[in-house]
Amino acid sequence: MNTFYIILFVIIGLVFGSFYNVVGIRLCKGESLVFPGSHCTNCNHRLAFYELVPVFSYIFLKGRCKSCKHKISIMYPLVELFTGILFGISFYKYGFSLELILSLLLCSLFMIIVITDLNYYIIPDSIIVFFGFLIFIYNIVSKGFLAACTYAVYGLIMFLLMYLLMLFGNFVFKKESLGGGDIKLMGILGMINKPLISVLGLSIGSFVALPCSLFFLLKNKDKIIPFGPFIVFGFIIVMFLGIDTKSLISFLVNN
Repeated sequence: MNTFYIILFVIIGLVFGSFYNVVGIRLCKGESLVFPGSHCTNCNHRLAFYELVPVFSYIFLKGRCKSCKHKISIMYPLVELFTGILFGISFYKYGFSLELILSLLLCSLFMIIVITDLNYYIIPDSIIVFFGFLIFIYNIVSKGFLAACTYAVYGLIMFLLMYLLMLFGNFVFKKESLGGGDIKLMGILGMINKPLISVLGLSIGSFVALPCSLFFLLKNKDKIIPFGPFIVFGFIIVMFLGIDTKSLISFLVNN
């Protein structure tokens, strides 16, 4: 039965991943999420139902628009696929529980951020506010109002930490080192963990970002490096490994 539900959540994730592609692209363009319907951005060809099947449509169409043969970005099926995988892992780890709701919320936030930051180098405020509100409500339901306020303070701590890191980076590199969206993102992600665990997630993301950044900077010194996806990666690792403050402190003390 668990296998059935895992597959079901993978399929649900594939569908939501397709929707998140629309959300990420249209929000950054200032377009409606509803109108017009799904279409080719090159020739405006209205997509038929068989052109909207997550992942499989891309394979069936060989990565090109059926009408104008314009190449379709590989980003679309990858976002659908990874959203499906993350939804499946979420159910495998948490089953039917409140933690599953939080995990699905975070996976949704993560995928939208990957889309917006990789394509447009921004993390829209509307996404931050929307998911920040949902996380606060989740904390009230799962932990109680006072605890939710405490975790909101944790979020503020991470926001201020990122802001200080930005000021330090600006001073060292003599240019903008972190975007405002990255700082706000850490603020709402700080609402789901105690600060030590949030710092760990940030550290993992930074560790992975460093060699990637050096590679891009060597190829093109003016290349902007989107940091949001790396933050996302770090927090996915922390979330699915189930690292908590007690286990982290025990590890640090014993090593």
